[in-house]
This record gives sequence, C-alpha cells and structure tokens, in this order.
Amino acid sequence: MSTTFYSNGKLFIAGEYLVLDGADAFALPTKFGQDLVIENGKNNEIQWTSYDYDNRIWFEDTILFSDIINKTESKTETVKSTLINILHEAYRLNPSFIDQSEGHKVSTHLTFPRKWGLGTSSTLINNVAQWADVNAFKLLNNSFGGSGYDIACAQNDTPIIYQIKDNIAKPVDFKPDFTNHIYFVYLNKKQNSKSAIYSYNNHKNHNLSESIAANNKITASILNAKTLKEFASAVQKHEIHLSRILEMQTIKEAVFPDFTGVIKSLGAWGGDFVMVVSKENPKEYFASKGYETILTYEEMIL
Repeated sequence: MSTTFYSNGKLFIAGEYLVLDGADAFALPTKFGQDLVIENGKNNEIQWTSYDYDNRIWFEDTILFSDIINKTESKTETVKSTLINILHEAYRLNPSFIDQSEGHKVSTHLTFPRKWGLGTSSTLINNVAQWADVNAFKLLNNSFGGSGYDIACAQNDTPIIYQIKDNIAKPVDFKPDFTNHIYFVYLNKKQNSKSAIYSYNNHKNHNLSESIAANNKITASILNAKTLKEFASAVQKHEIHLSRILEMQTIKEAVFPDFTGVIKSLGAWGGDFVMVVSKENPKEYFASKGYETILTYEEMIL
C-alpha cells in the first residue's frame, strides 16, 4: 500500500527579485516535476531514497524519527541535514504524520535532471506539505525561505500571476500563437537562489515603489502581447529594467552579444535556464557555443 504525491516544476518568466517586495510575478509550471511515494515502514525511522530523472539514486539514507522531532543539528549543510530540517518544520506544523506512524519508506522521483534548477527543492517541499497535511507556503517560509512563487507553480497547472502578500496565485490565460518562437536554454550551471536574493537585497535602490510599478507594467505587457514583436520588446524591457536595479549586465550582453534575438534570464540571474525569443530556430547557434540543452515551449511548459 503506497500513497503518491506530485508537484510541478517552475520557470519564473517576469518579476524575479522584485516579487520579494510585492511585485507581480509571472510564472509558468513545467511539464517536468517530482513525485513523493510513501509506504509503511518500521523502527520509528524513514528509509529515504531519491532518484534522478534517469532512475539513478542520488541520495539514500535512514532518518530516525527522533532526528526529525529534535532536529539533530549538523555542523555542515548536507542533503540529509536539509531534509531533516524540512521534515522537522513539517512536524512542528502537524506532528501526526510522524507520531501516528511506526515508520515510513519514502522515495522521490524527478522527471528532469536535478541540475536544471526547475524546482528539486520546491517540489519536495510541496510534496512533503501534502503528505504532512500542512500549508506548503508556511513550510517553505519556515525551512528554505523565498517568495513562494515556486510553490504556487507546484500547485497550479496553468500560467499564474503570483503575489507574495497572502501567497496569492491567480491563474491567467497565456496561449499566444507565437510560442513556437520561444525556447529555453540551459546555461550548464545551477544558480544558488539564496545568494542571488542576498545580492538583490544589497543592490535594490531607494525608488522601490517606482521599480515595482514599472515591473508590473512590463509584466502585464509580456502577458498580454498579441504579436511576437510586442512580446520580444516587452521581454527586453524587463531584462534592461532589472539589470539596472541589480547593477549587472544582462545575460545577452555578458555571454551572447552577437545573438540576433532576445534573451531573458529566468529566476536567479546567471544560471539555470534562459528564455530565448527568436524568429529562427536558435539551436545551432547555442549548440555551437556549448549549450546543448535547448527545449521548445511545447516541450517545457505544461
């Protein structure tokens, strides 16, 4: 007898960083995600196994109930210590999933390579929240922190506009007829969102309300674009707007200055995926520069 929970991965299209201060965030859940399978166990422990997309085990360990209840501290942050922290915070919110059990066998299965940054942590947190019957946004806040847009994507099967105040995710209609000109390219390195948020907090200027208003206007333009040209223009405006706030070069300026289309960072700048808007198929261009993971909109987005 087993119970399975599933959560969607995520891509942050517009409103990154500023979402932390109340701006609108436009995000898309992905066709990729992660499940969590719970079976009965024994010995007041959890036998935990995590599988990557290719069915290879990337983490395996035994976690004692007492470690979760008492939150056994680790001098260094490891996968196990991070997992214990998440489970401990879930236990604080609702102890019954531990207290009313003799033990568990738990397995997780990603449908995307872990390094892609589509939400290995957020899908896990949302799945654990479903298992423990607790609020996933509270669990995120008590464990990892962050805006919560990734939890909103985990829970929704449509494009969303998300606001951090009250964790409101509003489904929106985004089905333009030019999605065949939108691609997602993996930059061959995983970005740490915690360090990126720290950098943002150090660089955001004093005109925050004006920056948020400008973001919301551009985000609405991206969402409501009727043509590829309008969409590309709005995406470019967003990238320039945020580059000024972060005092960073755009990814196109830094790495792809000779590309003829539009390139936008998604989520934490400098890593994971970028969105490419191009009239021509850009696969040959990016492959020639060593970026071989290129997905179409249809392949990526739910």
